[in-house]
Formats: sequence, C-alpha cells, structure tokens
Amino acid sequence: MTVSAQHKISLRWGRRRLHREEEAAPATHRWRVTPWLFLLPALVVIVVLVLLPFLNTLRLAFTDSTLLRSGEFTGWENFRRMFADERFGTALLNSTLYTVCVVPLMVALPLVLASLLAGTGRLMGLFRTTMYLPVIMSPVVVGLIWTNMLDKRGLVNELLATLKAVAEPVPFLTDRWLLLFSAMFVTVWMGLGYYMVIYLAALANIDPSLYDAAAMDGAGPVRTFLNVTVPGVRSTMGLIGVLSSVAAFRVFGEIYVLTNGTGGVGGGDITMTMLIQREGTGLQARTGYAGAISLVMFVILGGLLIAQLVLQRKQRTS
Repeated sequence: MTVSAQHKISLRWGRRRLHREEEAAPATHRWRVTPWLFLLPALVVIVVLVLLPFLNTLRLAFTDSTLLRSGEFTGWENFRRMFADERFGTALLNSTLYTVCVVPLMVALPLVLASLLAGTGRLMGLFRTTMYLPVIMSPVVVGLIWTNMLDKRGLVNELLATLKAVAEPVPFLTDRWLLLFSAMFVTVWMGLGYYMVIYLAALANIDPSLYDAAAMDGAGPVRTFLNVTVPGVRSTMGLIGVLSSVAAFRVFGEIYVLTNGTGGVGGGDITMTMLIQREGTGLQARTGYAGAISLVMFVILGGLLIAQLVLQRKQRTS
C-alpha cells in the first residue's frame, strides 16, 4: 500500500470519527440540561415563595410603608425605633429564654425515650405510636386542649386540689412566667415524638457489637447509654439542636393559643413572631417596622446556626 493510499484512509477515518463526535455532542448537551429540568419546578417555587419575599422584606425594613401605603425610604429609622421599643425587648427576652430552656430538653429527652423504645415488640410499637400522636395534631388543637387543662377550673388544678397539693388554683394562664413555662411544656410535649423518630433511625446505625462489648465489661444501662449510645448519635444530637433552636426561637402557635392572641397579661409573654404578626397585619399594619423586626430575627437565627455549626466542627476535630 502506498503512502498516498494510507493517507487517504487515515483522512477518511478522521472524518468519520469527527462526524460521530458531532452527533454525540447534542446528546451530551441534553444529558447536562436534563437534571436542571427536573430541578426547575422546585427552583421556581423557592424563588417565588422564599427568595422574592425575603428580598421584599429586606426592602420594606428600610421604609415607612404600611398596609395601604408603599412608603418612602427612611434608612435606619425603623431599627432605632425598634431598639427603643419596650415590646421588642420583652419579645426578644421571651424568645431567647424559650430557646435556652426548650432546646436542651428537646435534645436529651427524645434520646432517652428512643433508647427505652428501641425494641421490636408489639408493645414497643404501640408506645412509639402513642408518643408520635402529638406530632400529627394541629398546634391550635393542642393549644386548646392544654388551655382547658391548665385553666383555673381545668383538669390540672382540679387534680392538684383533690390531692391537697395547693390551696388556691395555680395561675398557669395568667401569671407571666408560669404561662411562658407552660407553653414550653406544650412545645416539648409536641416535639418529643418527632425527634424520637430521628433518634430511632440514628440508634439503628450503631454497631450492636459495641453494646455486647459494654455488657462484657460489666457496664450497666446508664454507663452503656453514656459511653455507647450518646457518642454514637452525637452528630444527630447536633442536628436536633439546630432544628429545635430555630423552632423554639420562632415559637408562635403555643403562645398565641394559650394567651388567646393577647400575648399574656399586658403583653408580657409576647414573642418575636407574635410581635411581627401584630405589627405586620391588620388595617393599621406597619409593614416596614415588621420587616425590620423580621430582619433582626433573621440575623439572630443565622448567627445562632453558625455558632452551632462551628461548635459541632470543633467537637468533631477534637
């Protein structure tokens, strides 16, 4: 075969290879676009229902807009007014106290409950179902139930009076601090089952040989729980800490129902979300001021989440 013939054959194969690559290019391009087509509906929902409202709230925070008036740019006036507002200080204190008290309970109690109900028997399944029932109940229904139970003539006070534990009805719904702690109790009661299920999934991933080794070493239930169970679900504890922190600081339904929407006597139990709702709704709504409060709440929650993530990373590296 001559050199010219070999050259012609190589040119022919080169053209065929180039033609095949040109045919495959559109298919590769389609494969790159296809995943984004599946994500497009979710992205549209996020942009329309999350990103755009957030940007609008950010804009409103620097205006004096109301429900019926778009308002004008006022700079930092809303924030200066907010930090001088006594109601904002009360709401910030209540939401912070709510988070500090509720989060440790939400991290610890569901773990203990999941450890006790980690069996596979029918009775264990019944107990798990019973503990999960409050999760699927409406916060309004739960609030109404506990409002009736904690009333001066409710079941709790009647039971305490029958046991001669109190001389007068306990003001669960009228005293500022008792009302706040009563709402915390309702929040914990509602969230136990939800976080218990998360812990049950985490407990299933712990190597059973670790429990066998602890039993051979003579470890009791408490020591096994502290040395095997807790380290095995440490990352899950961090996740639940983050989720419960956000939920506790944003609490609304429990306080709203227990106080009948008033925020307690003199508004002493109002929370951040209740203050935003009060300022941002109604014919007299000050949407600009409510936007400023929402922005401050967003910054606080963002800082809280970042602090928890940094703490978790330090614990993993140590």
